[in-house]
Amino acid sequence: MDVKKAVLLAGALIIAVAAALMARSMFSETQAPAPQATASAVPQQALDGPQVLVAKRALPVGTIIDAESFRFQPWPKDLVEEPYYLQGKADPQSLQGAVVRNAITAGQPATRGALIMPGERGFLAAALGPGMRAVTVPVSMQSSVAGFIFPGDRVDVLVTQTVNGEDANNPLRVTETIVRNLRVLATDQRTNALDETGKPDVRTFSNVTLEVTPRIAEKIAVSQTMGQISLTLRALADTKQDLDAAIANGNVALPNSNDPAAEKRALTTIASRPEDGRFGYSTGGDVSRFARRSMPPRKVVPQVGALVRVARGTAVEQVEIRGN
Repeated sequence: MDVKKAVLLAGALIIAVAAALMARSMFSETQAPAPQATASAVPQQALDGPQVLVAKRALPVGTIIDAESFRFQPWPKDLVEEPYYLQGKADPQSLQGAVVRNAITAGQPATRGALIMPGERGFLAAALGPGMRAVTVPVSMQSSVAGFIFPGDRVDVLVTQTVNGEDANNPLRVTETIVRNLRVLATDQRTNALDETGKPDVRTFSNVTLEVTPRIAEKIAVSQTMGQISLTLRALADTKQDLDAAIANGNVALPNSNDPAAEKRALTTIASRPEDGRFGYSTGGDVSRFARRSMPPRKVVPQVGALVRVARGTAVEQVEIRGN
């Protein structure tokens, strides 16, 4: 190989290496991550104000306030309004039993205008849900769970009656459930389940006010003329089990949207809905073999028809007309 060819080969090699290094540098610059902008922290307003009473959960209209409804939370001093309940100036225990007049969202401060206290005008109307009615039924100590039913509980209503037949000595005694899942609004004139010290106050009462639909109000009114009214206290788990069964059977329509809040609201509404229909019953024969299990035969009353005088020409005769 002569010197000229060797020089050309060396020059070509140097140029190839330089081009490779330049291409590598260009690719590394292209793939380098773009610089990210860092946002400066926004200084938050110091919560140097007093403790304000705020809602722990969403409280729709008609909610009866209990111990788990509110809590005290620091609030900016410049945003404190006069209607707020401030720590040291308001006692949350005194608000238990009040009813929400205007809806309060979770974390929103409670105001005096949003709550209506027991005994104030319009209290019972504010406690009722839309389209609902209040009906009062008389009860005894035995038929009201010995005073352990409190405002806010849910109950079933039973009626016990005696059905007479030809044999007055052996009537049919029967108890049946007529409505289920009714909310207790008040016992006598008491709308709070707690006493002055914040403890449950167990006492006997003679009247219970229930939240019902107009149809159920009619059924309860007529049932009081038929026999004795009794109340049975429902467990908290019963309502959830009934709701799960209704959803599984397709008897409950849930919203089609994927909004969890809308689904939760729908489930809450369905769970608090009174049930009106034909439920179970028990007769005296289910308790004792010597009592009747079926309806006694009725006395057959002979029908007396009306006498009508029918004239056919000069002949007049009396015809008895009987009903069907």
